[in-house]
Amino acid sequence: MSGQDFKPGSEEHLAEVVAHAVAAEQPLELIGRGSKRGFGRAMQTAGQLDLSGFSGIRMYEPDELVMSAGPATPLAEIEAALAAENQELAFEPPHMGHLQANAVTDGSIGGIFACNLAGPRRFRAGSARDHLLGFRGVSGRGEIFKSGGRVVKNVTGYDLCKLMCGSFGTLAAMTEVTFKVLPRAEKIWTVLAFGLSAEQAVKAMADAAGSPHDVSGLCHLPTAVAARSSVDFVSGAGASVTAIRVEGPAPSVTHRAAALKTMLGAAQGIEELHTYRSIAFWREIRDVSPLLDGATVTGDPLWRLSVAPMEGARTMTGILDQVPGRGLMDWAGGQLWLALEPGAEDGGVDRIRGAMDGGHATLIRGAADLRARIPVFQPQPAPLAALTKRIKDGFDPRGVLNPGRMVEGV
Repeated sequence: MSGQDFKPGSEEHLAEVVAHAVAAEQPLELIGRGSKRGFGRAMQTAGQLDLSGFSGIRMYEPDELVMSAGPATPLAEIEAALAAENQELAFEPPHMGHLQANAVTDGSIGGIFACNLAGPRRFRAGSARDHLLGFRGVSGRGEIFKSGGRVVKNVTGYDLCKLMCGSFGTLAAMTEVTFKVLPRAEKIWTVLAFGLSAEQAVKAMADAAGSPHDVSGLCHLPTAVAARSSVDFVSGAGASVTAIRVEGPAPSVTHRAAALKTMLGAAQGIEELHTYRSIAFWREIRDVSPLLDGATVTGDPLWRLSVAPMEGARTMTGILDQVPGRGLMDWAGGQLWLALEPGAEDGGVDRIRGAMDGGHATLIRGAADLRARIPVFQPQPAPLAALTKRIKDGFDPRGVLNPGRMVEGV
């Protein structure tokens, strides 16, 4: 490494590196595995802080449903260890490396928590921050600290786990994360309704979410997007596809799937995916694969929007009527993914945020010059922006950790 790049091998060494960066006023880019380097604002830093030395599963107690690992531990390694015990990360974290045209396609568990990422089960299971029990790390002051523990219980004091999730490495460099895990479902079925308009799909998903059938996935793919799926029942539909997932013991899943098919009986067609195809389909939704151009990944803008579920159809169609692209609805319409075609002015930011009535829009992928030019994250109201700056100043007063990755100048 050059004199400005660091790869600490211990927590104490990491604290020394950060303290040196503070003294030298040398901003550092934090890197675990590097799969999300294109996510967030483009930064100008003097060097890199390579955290790959903090890797590996350190504690796993399947009976207690808890695991601890170094933040740079590959997500695939975590998932493989859990699968061996028939367990999983219930919040279904996405694998985002392929979105960034990055040679490293498998991200890290620390990156998942730092970016607070979650997949299709988010509306039921919660986000990443709801599953983080504790962590250790080094603040931007060069101080080692920890928060939380290894069990789920009420505690007094500040819940720093909630604060660290979604901070994108701007507050501290984590050295260990402890999180809860859950058993995997015995059976997974997905009921498909074909030919619904976006508005009809939102209503159908709302009805399913409000039913007693305990659904765990609700998404809608327009016809052109459904045709890109690798699941034959979806790509061969020749129509839009609205998908509703149920999980659990076999008799319960069979009963609930049948009830949902009856409830959706007015659709032009009804089909169901059993466990194998369901797993493949929801993995695609998790990683937004149907919006991508196969193996060729470019820097074309990819946006993630969070809106009120009943506003999902109106928002998505309103934007795509003005900006060429394609999209899909997840979380019963509460999360929209939009892949825009090249040439949209400033990545379509004004059209997108102008069409939204509340909520927020995040640029997940874009060229470096675009990410430096526009607010990648939804601009905050002045009081919230001031609070964000005070928090940053409290943890990292000299701004040495990922400065400007989320907000310019912070």
